[in-house]
Amino acid sequence: MRILVDADACPVKETIIKLAKKDQIDVLMFFDTAHVYDNDYAQVFMISKGPDTVDFALLNKVQSGDIVVTGDYGLASLALTKQAYVIHPSGMIYTEDNILNLLNRRSSHKKLRQHVRIKGPKKRTKIDDQTFQKNLKKVISKHK
Repeated sequence: MRILVDADACPVKETIIKLAKKDQIDVLMFFDTAHVYDNDYAQVFMISKGPDTVDFALLNKVQSGDIVVTGDYGLASLALTKQAYVIHPSGMIYTEDNILNLLNRRSSHKKLRQHVRIKGPKKRTKIDDQTFQKNLKKVISKHK
């Protein structure tokens, strides 16, 4: 088991590192070249900028039983097909039961944005951080 992180905009990188160190789980962080990140524990992959290049690089490394952290529903659905455990930075665990609804909602919102301005995501809260930490611990302990 490893933890692979779609890390460009990931707000929980340090939480992931802390929990992974505790359980001696390898962490792979994927960034595009517009970002700078250095960590003595995680293996950092810097990927050329381009549409979905980071997603494809991460997906090419995913193995069955890995944990993937991403806010991207498309990447989450592809990681699920590789039998990975996938969790959103807010703590939501992606499953075969919820991914289709999430993808459909994303598509509907994309169509709606062509005609109407839609508010962005809610501001991150401490509850999001706590939920992520609790659910990542749960996924790690359940699948160790």
